Amino acid sequence: MTPKYKNVKQYIKSKILDGSYQAHQKINSEYELVQQFDVSRHTIRQAIGELVSEGWLYREHGVGTFCADRSKILQQPSRKSIAIITTYISDYIFPYIIRGAESYLSEKGYNVILFSTNNDLEKERIALENILSQHVEGVIAEPTRSAFTNPNINYYLNLENQGIPYVMINAFYEELEPLHLIMNDEKGGYMETEHLLELGHQDIIGIFKNDDIQGSRRMKGFLKAHRAFQTPVDPNRIITYSTKEKFEKPVEEVRQLLLANDKRPTAIVCYNDELVIQILNILREQKLSVPDDISIVGFDDSPLTETTEIKFTSIKHPKMKMGEDAAALIVDLLENKAETKPSSVLYEPELVLRDSTAKPWTDSLLT
Repeated sequence: MTPKYKNVKQYIKSKILDGSYQAHQKINSEYELVQQFDVSRHTIRQAIGELVSEGWLYREHGVGTFCADRSKILQQPSRKSIAIITTYISDYIFPYIIRGAESYLSEKGYNVILFSTNNDLEKERIALENILSQHVEGVIAEPTRSAFTNPNINYYLNLENQGIPYVMINAFYEELEPLHLIMNDEKGGYMETEHLLELGHQDIIGIFKNDDIQGSRRMKGFLKAHRAFQTPVDPNRIITYSTKEKFEKPVEEVRQLLLANDKRPTAIVCYNDELVIQILNILREQKLSVPDDISIVGFDDSPLTETTEIKFTSIKHPKMKMGEDAAALIVDLLENKAETKPSSVLYEPELVLRDSTAKPWTDSLLT
């Protein structure tokens, strides 16, 4: 169990890092902290004592305890560093994004500090606190659970207050209106679905992640394509899932739809290529052939598209280029402050056709 004084210490430290306590601002009195945390005065004094010795707070005898001005500490000379926060580091397309950023930043003389949130808000908070605790020139961040209001917004505002520029990749927190580099996810979702509709599919499953904004926008494209082709959407064919559910819910719901007694769907639109791999396992289990029995389309054009016996169609993601462009954008913000402010980047999708789509089997019988 974490000692009580450490909980108090972390609370005060977090208030400093998210900007709630500013330099030279008086913090709550010992008595107020005792009441707030329901602990002894000794516990409070131990927490404050460590924060004073570590340079986070200072005392004025007879007056109170104040937040230290850490800007002077953080401005001490060190190698220039850029922090990169992504939802994942070693999985899927993220190594390519990180590699692109690292390569560019290394050429420009910057050190890279990596943080992974695993799409968890608490881990994002910890990453931001680590960044604000050390000397970092700028930040490249992929938002965590970007479909929802973020409780860590104060930390990004504190980056702004300290003059630390940041850019966001893959998504962005709309409240902050940051510079960002994103895919046109709505158009990508439209193109996935349009391709299948043009082939003659009318009974299409759509599977989308619902706690990242990319999923919501790709589903919007899915719906728009159906409307453009005047094809009704069966709500029972739309599957949504959260990060915590990604290994169970989509697979189980697709299995149930395939086992249902009513008409079997003829195509599947997937949120990303990782999901395609999971669904292909279910199709094998049900002894269904791709694309003869069912067509499937992914998103991101990751290396996974070529790793199975079925080379599958997917929407192209810029991957390494996004990392390079994000790095160039943050360096531009740091080194050309007097110049015109750079612009955000929107990457247009491209459908990469492979072997996983064909006319629906009912149409094939007629031709």
